[in-house]
Amino acid sequence: MSPLGIYIAAIVTALATYFWRAFGVAVGGRLDPHGRAFEWFSCIAYAVLAALVVRLVAFPAGGLLELSLTVRLSAFALAIGVFFLARRNVFLGCGAGTGAVALAAWLG
Repeated sequence: MSPLGIYIAAIVTALATYFWRAFGVAVGGRLDPHGRAFEWFSCIAYAVLAALVVRLVAFPAGGLLELSLTVRLSAFALAIGVFFLARRNVFLGCGAGTGAVALAAWLG
């Protein structure tokens, strides 16, 4: 690809990204934060995250291939436990699972 083509692709990609962000800002102010639309988006976000986590646990790639299924399932169980103990805090749950996997990989 020529240098001009790379610049054009970067500009088109940026415009596509920022269009949807601007659209979200424009429409987001009109939505009820406790309404069904936000509930639906929340469910979609949880579903996408769950699908990615299950894929990483069941069908690992890269460095995760070196960890046994037992280690990956243990980290998954820890993440679920922390998620519920922290009153459904996704950040803490994912952090706990990621930390467990990193620790297991580091220990060897």
